[in-house]
Amino acid sequence: MATIRKRGPYQWEVRIRKKGQPVQCKTFEVKKDAEDWAREIESEMSRGVFVSRREAENTTLAEALDRYSREITPQKKGFQQEQSRIEAWKRHPLSQRYLATLRGVDFARYRDDRLEAGKSQSTVRLELAIISHLFTVARKEWGMEVLSNPVQAIRLPATSKARDRRLQGDEEERLLAVCGSSRSVALKDIVILAIETAMRLGELLSLRWSEIDPQKRVARLLDTKNGESRCVPLSTRAVEALRHRPRSISDDRVFFEWNGAWSFESAWRRALKRANIEDLRFHDLRHEATSRFFEMGIFNPMEVSAITGHKDLKMLKRYTHLRAEDLAAKLG
Repeated sequence: MATIRKRGPYQWEVRIRKKGQPVQCKTFEVKKDAEDWAREIESEMSRGVFVSRREAENTTLAEALDRYSREITPQKKGFQQEQSRIEAWKRHPLSQRYLATLRGVDFARYRDDRLEAGKSQSTVRLELAIISHLFTVARKEWGMEVLSNPVQAIRLPATSKARDRRLQGDEEERLLAVCGSSRSVALKDIVILAIETAMRLGELLSLRWSEIDPQKRVARLLDTKNGESRCVPLSTRAVEALRHRPRSISDDRVFFEWNGAWSFESAWRRALKRANIEDLRFHDLRHEATSRFFEMGIFNPMEVSAITGHKDLKMLKRYTHLRAEDLAAKLG
């Protein structure tokens, strides 16, 4: 049975006690709202469909994000980038709202504001993906079954068009010349390895000497993006680049000079600026390498996917951009 009593000049407290159900208590500013809520909860209890809203109504988005960053984010490969996005979310006004009060319109407005501010569609999708997964976890694992996922109620920004940026003209020579004279002595070697092996930046930065077999000319990657290990063949040029690498006494990593992608990016940006190369991301070198594997004419798609680690040919096609002029030359 519900008990409604006045607390102070502007608050009405509802307390519902029913055998076999947890005690429910909530405060309202208007008595009618208190009465409506009490009838709704009592009806659900009588029909046996009541699910407690207490935790969802008393947990802010910021508090949920803190729990998510402790329990879920560390299990992901890109946990460092996601942690940065979580911190940004916690600075947004929506983070002070209770989970149960958040609606699709709130995140639709967020989406539009971010796009209007010049953020890319991919960036906004990744930001909203965190919130969407948080609501899913809260509903399935944190006892907040009453929650619906507000992000699923809105249109997400379209996926970005696949990049087709490859090295043009003498860009490779200019880039390697600048990297070779850089203060970051490892920069030239890591660029060569990327072009020759199609390894991702994270894979290169975590590559260890113990994972390289110089006799078989193979690098066994144990820590990859998709969580599966793979063996990458090393070309003569790749082996030569590795031969020049100094070794650290205390660190088995091949590229011990950088502690993560964030520390590498500044050196990469300086090199591009000195080489006068625009709109080239380090990940584009993976595109370049994958396309070159096909252009060699000696590998079939399954063999290339074994080298690059792509799980399906659809994804492999996205990273493969063959030059039209090279295809025309094959036609005769």
